[in-house]
Amino acid sequence: MNALKKRPTLDTCEKIPSPMEKSRVPDFLAYISIARPDHWFKNIFVLPGIILGIFFYPQQLDGLTVAHVLLCLVATCLVASSNYVINEILDAPTDVHHPLKKIRPIPSGRVYLPAAYAEWLVLAILGLSLAFSLSVYLGWACTSLWVMGMLYNIPPIRLKDLPFLDVLSESINNPIRLCIGWYITGLKSAPPVSALISYWMLGAFLMAVKRFGEYRGINNATDAENYRKSFRYYDERRLLLSIFFYSSLFSMFSAVFMSRYRFELLLAAPIIAYVMSYYLSLGFQRNSPVQRPENLYREVKLLAAVAVNVIAISILFFVDFPLLKEAFYPWHTPPHK
Repeated sequence: MNALKKRPTLDTCEKIPSPMEKSRVPDFLAYISIARPDHWFKNIFVLPGIILGIFFYPQQLDGLTVAHVLLCLVATCLVASSNYVINEILDAPTDVHHPLKKIRPIPSGRVYLPAAYAEWLVLAILGLSLAFSLSVYLGWACTSLWVMGMLYNIPPIRLKDLPFLDVLSESINNPIRLCIGWYITGLKSAPPVSALISYWMLGAFLMAVKRFGEYRGINNATDAENYRKSFRYYDERRLLLSIFFYSSLFSMFSAVFMSRYRFELLLAAPIIAYVMSYYLSLGFQRNSPVQRPENLYREVKLLAAVAVNVIAISILFFVDFPLLKEAFYPWHTPPHK
């Protein structure tokens, strides 16, 4: 029984078939695949940072060009891909225990590991060099993204193996991306703390639902533990409680931001709640799509709700509704003494 529960270590990497054992022709597409360009859509999370920066400092819009934004996004994507590559390398020994991830390029033996390590470093150098050339603040934000990727993936720290810290360390990329969007506008200050924490907790909610979907999808305690070390502690109950915890903190810090800076965003609250509820419902599905965020574009209903949400929030940031604040004021004020 102990042998069944023993989780493969990084030393088992040499047991992964080499590309030469599979084919004498290099699979160049495999090296593109481990950089996960299909995950670049996650960098849309920089968009709220741009909107937030323009909301607080409208004058920044004057110097903002499409070319500058695109170059900043390219830098972010390159750094993110560097993190994806190291993730693919170090997860390979355990991915062989996942029903779908075992066919990834490295577990299936289509990638030469030294070349993959070189790809990890080259992508980081290119991305960070581009970011620093555009803005020192953007460069440091992208550096934070890369460093968190190392803390998340590389032993002996390897936060992804620790329960709850795996979710919190991965989802902290959300506020980092918010900062990237903020600095894309050319700002040098920091975004409001309430916005950073609420964005972090939103990411934690999304990541915890993903863990929940993964745990249910594997449907075998031993296989789950072999696939992800944190699953030795997790179960459905604990994952659901953590989802509630993160969503509650997101709501509280969002309310702080709304009441302090933009009360009109309250009108978008029902749409936000619907999107989060629907996303959680996807986590209960068999072979839940939340396990593979890159395929969520197939969830038309979810995409439509997210689109409505983004449009509503974008409008509410810049359109005033004076009567809304008055409706929440006390109807009768005490006489002045």
